[in-house]
Amino acid sequence: MRARDLVAPFPAVSLDTPVLQAARLLADQDLPGLIVVDEHGRPSSILPGTQVLRLAVPGYCMDDPALARVVDEAHADRFLDALADRKVRAALPPEPRELPITGPQATALELAALMARTHSPLVAIVEDGRLLGAVTLQALLDRLVAS
Repeated sequence: MRARDLVAPFPAVSLDTPVLQAARLLADQDLPGLIVVDEHGRPSSILPGTQVLRLAVPGYCMDDPALARVVDEAHADRFLDALADRKVRAALPPEPRELPITGPQATALELAALMARTHSPLVAIVEDGRLLGAVTLQALLDRLVAS
């Protein structure tokens, strides 16, 4: 099984896309993450949904999860409001990591190793500099378990 057998069209966002718009895309399409493309439409990063949450959750709640319990429910339900004026670039790690990108010839094991090594729930599939789509962890596992 090769990446070309698993690739599916996948939404992409730019560095200047509002994070709230990216969060809605993640939620509306039940996606594990998004592909971030540069001004030429080439993948430049992967934005996992967890990074969007990391940007929205107050730092004190991440440092001490017990503090999240003291926030009243009305305010706790509105924590995504913190994303209102933020852009995707703010949700990305400051130090670029290895980009989970490969070609359509990659094997299932290569895809799995790339996902594991980069801690990414998806791999962008690129051919001749053009984004073909992505292979998600879910799609990979579904095919491997069914085999």
